[in-house]
Amino acid sequence: MIMAVGAFAAEKVYQWQVHDMDRPTPPVVTPGAENWLPPSDAIVLFDGTDLSAWQSSKDGGDAKWKIENGYMEVVPKAGDIKTRQAFGSCQLHIEWATPEKVVGSGQGRGNSGVFLMDTYEVQILDSYENPTYADGQASAIYGQSPPRVNASRKPGQWQTYDIIFHAPVFKGDSVEKPAAVTVLHNGVLTQDHWVIEGTTFHKERSRYVPHAEKRPLHLQDHGNPTRFRNIWIRPLND
Repeated sequence: MIMAVGAFAAEKVYQWQVHDMDRPTPPVVTPGAENWLPPSDAIVLFDGTDLSAWQSSKDGGDAKWKIENGYMEVVPKAGDIKTRQAFGSCQLHIEWATPEKVVGSGQGRGNSGVFLMDTYEVQILDSYENPTYADGQASAIYGQSPPRVNASRKPGQWQTYDIIFHAPVFKGDSVEKPAAVTVLHNGVLTQDHWVIEGTTFHKERSRYVPHAEKRPLHLQDHGNPTRFRNIWIRPLND
C-alpha cells in the first residue's frame, strides 16, 4: 500500500495567516552608503581613529597596536587584542591587509586570525601564491574546514571578511547545539554554514570546552604586521 508523504506528520500550527496584516513587521535598518559600511544598528568596533573598544588579551590593559592612516596594525610581540564588549551570535564585517613586502612563507607570511567568542578562529593569512596546509589558508576555520576556494588578493591589498556566526548552546558540560559559521572572503562564499567542531587548537583536533553565552571578539598577534580597518558587528538574536 502506498501512503501519502507526511500522512502521519503532525499538522503545523501557525500563529499568523498567510499575508496577515496584523503580523508584526521587521524593524527598519538603514544600510550603509556602501555595502561595506556599517548599517544603522551596527556596533562600530574600529573606525580608524582609536582603540577604545579594544583591550590587551594579556592583561586587560589598553590595546598596544598602532594606528595610522585609518587602520590599526599589529605590533609584533605586543600580544593579541580583544573587544571590551562580549558577543554571541553575530554578523561581522572586517577588512584586513597582509604586508605588501613578502617575508617568509606558508604560515609565516601575513598570519593573524579572527577568533569569534575568543574561541573559534577564522584564519587570516597571505594565501596569494603561498602554499600551506589547506585548513590553515585564509578564511579556513583553522584546523577544521578549508575554504571552498582561495579568494585571496595580492599582498598589501585590502581584503574583506563578512561573517555570519551562530553561537553554540551548552547544557552543563555538553553541547546542546554546536556553533555554525558562514564566511564570504572578498564577496566570495568560502564557508557555507560550517558546523564548528569545537575550540581552535594548534595541531590538535577541535573539541568543545563550555564557556559563557557571550565572549569578546579577538584578533591575533602572530608576529606579522597585519592591518585592520572598518570593523563592525551586528549582534543576532537566535
